Amino acid sequence: MDGMSVVDLSRAQFALTIMFHYLYPPLTIGLGLIMVVMEAFYLKTRDHHYEQMARFWTRIFAVTFAMGVATGIVMEFQFGTNWSVYSRFVGDVFGSALAAEGIFAFFLESGFLAIVVFGWDRVSPKVHFFSTLMVSLGSIFSAVWIVVANSWQQTPAGHHIVQGPSGMRAEIVDFWAMVFNPSSVQRLTHTLTGAFILGAFFVMSISAFYILRRRHLVFARRSFTIALIMGFIVSVSQLLLGHAHAVQVAATQPAKMAAFEGLFTSSEGGTRLSLFGIPDEKNNVLHMDIGIPKMLSFLVHFDFNKPVPGLDKFAPEDRPPVTIPFISYHMMIGLGMFFIGITTLGVFLLWRGKLFETRWLMWIFVLAVAGPYIANQAGWVSAEVGRQPWIVYGLLRTKDAASPSIDAWEVWVSIIMFTTIYLMLFAVWIFVLNDKIQHGPDEPTNTKPPRTTGGGLLDAAAALESHDVSLTDAKDQPAPAKG
Repeated sequence: MDGMSVVDLSRAQFALTIMFHYLYPPLTIGLGLIMVVMEAFYLKTRDHHYEQMARFWTRIFAVTFAMGVATGIVMEFQFGTNWSVYSRFVGDVFGSALAAEGIFAFFLESGFLAIVVFGWDRVSPKVHFFSTLMVSLGSIFSAVWIVVANSWQQTPAGHHIVQGPSGMRAEIVDFWAMVFNPSSVQRLTHTLTGAFILGAFFVMSISAFYILRRRHLVFARRSFTIALIMGFIVSVSQLLLGHAHAVQVAATQPAKMAAFEGLFTSSEGGTRLSLFGIPDEKNNVLHMDIGIPKMLSFLVHFDFNKPVPGLDKFAPEDRPPVTIPFISYHMMIGLGMFFIGITTLGVFLLWRGKLFETRWLMWIFVLAVAGPYIANQAGWVSAEVGRQPWIVYGLLRTKDAASPSIDAWEVWVSIIMFTTIYLMLFAVWIFVLNDKIQHGPDEPTNTKPPRTTGGGLLDAAAALESHDVSLTDAKDQPAPAKG
């Protein structure tokens, strides 16, 4: 560690801050969508259990949103302190994207959040639902512009390079070409779906905890049902969206795909799909390799015999690291398959009316919330480390992007300081979160049974929920008096 350069330390600092920050925005994006669904149920049925659900998850959303704002500010400062050359190079591009994020997304989300949190008894249900919808859209739009900016780093487009007084810089010549660069759509859909998966598993985790403790049972079963159906849909969708993103990576960043698959050497015919292995970058070999022959060629090219290039096709100075991208990429895919499996099982048991009495599965759902967190972080790590040695792919190398005037000891001090502050913030978030979970939802103002009026997914969820709740709620009632 003593021999780490300023660039290495700055990269470690940025990874620390962004990975900590990334604990919160995906959760608010996922929770926002679930809150919209719950309030839609309330508007359709006027069953105040759904209002109770929306109120509870809104409190969780508000706490998480505040943490996301607090931790996100730090990242902005690092562009100027640690990465001044990079900031100068991308300033014109990032300036427009981040300005759009602030104007069209953050203000929308934060502006309506006050109504969502404090307006339950002050505005009509329709106005409150509209506000919740705007908050959810604001969180999604925020992700749109952040992902656009990051995608431009991966696949730059819509710009030209000019010589400024302080060095080279990229200037936008086609704003929409910059926005719809070759990877932005695939990366955005993949990122948002990962956030929706996290939101669903987060709700299922807390709801399963209540079910196991036999607390707030109606609330917990209905919350779990909505989240389960959403989790199943987005998990299956992620399989397709993730594949589309991988095809895009193979086309626009082939060296990154080679690192993902541990392809040190190009094959003559079809390229195997790696399922497991231990990369050895010193000897350029993948030990204990387990894979499916020719399958990667089929998945990328839809041709079993068309090879996918290995790292030997690229100059040594242009090759990314292999070990970290390989492990994080395969971890993400493995967890994605787990999400599909467990939500499929959950939907099947829900339909059979046995889900909430299957305690071992409820315990898995309590703990499974860690999976989407790990998968989201692993996806970010594989994408960013796999882009190396470029900070802007093909245009600016990471080693040339750091601030020339910063010293290693200054970065060390800031890393220690940020780590301490972030651990304290995380402890506060866990404390507040635990307090709200232990308190649980407030009692609904009435218990009018739900009615359905024809609404596609909402009615399908209501049918499944009412089918299972009717079977299990009866067990919570006292036995009728005899005689």
